[in-house]
Amino acid sequence: MGRRGRKAPASGPPPNFPPSTTRRGTEPSPAKWGRVGWGPSARTPHKYSGPQHAGLRIGLLGGSFNPAHAGHRHISVYALNALGLDQVWWLVSPQNPLKSAADMGSLAERLAWARIAARHPRIRVTALECSLGTRYTADTLKQLTRRFPKTRFVWLMGADNLRQIPRWRDWTRIFRLVPIAVFSRPTYSLGALGGVAAQRFARRRVPDLRARGLADATPPAWTFLRNPLHPASATAIRRARARGS
Repeated sequence: MGRRGRKAPASGPPPNFPPSTTRRGTEPSPAKWGRVGWGPSARTPHKYSGPQHAGLRIGLLGGSFNPAHAGHRHISVYALNALGLDQVWWLVSPQNPLKSAADMGSLAERLAWARIAARHPRIRVTALECSLGTRYTADTLKQLTRRFPKTRFVWLMGADNLRQIPRWRDWTRIFRLVPIAVFSRPTYSLGALGGVAAQRFARRRVPDLRARGLADATPPAWTFLRNPLHPASATAIRRARARGS
């Protein structure tokens, strides 16, 4: 999100937001975009909802979402199809420990924009880390796997994060808690695949042709997806807003 104090619109896409690519007839109307999901069965996951999600394969996309944009949606829809997932949950972080709070939108603002950006019946926007009381990914995953013991989670992240994950707290534990799917990102992929994390768990890499079974794999297990690239960037959106364009 941009500067603090700016309110997200009640409906309609944010500036520079590309049109949807879902099948015609599967999206809610703009008046419903502000909700988390849509339809009578679309409910926000919470820390006590484990029994409601038993047996499901769920992708977890964590981040600041500052702001959420079409690129986040693009990889989420790709993950639903490529990994055979039932849902993708966006874990909107209260505050990323590796990022400055100086230009961070409020959590309420970022959640509102994420709900607009997601606009898909199987993408859920959540602030689960607030209710779990966690700040670091390893702690979040530990809590989720304990509270949702019958749910098969897959951690979703870009190649840029695979390259920098050794900077994360207890990063090897993340690999041992849930399977991980890594998405191609412009300029990052080659360096990421030659990085510390990829080399450390090289023998646990799942070929992309077997990616649909990743949710059922015993961690550590990870795959690298050669997904179509998307140009959207949260940093570029924030800079454009700062310029007033």
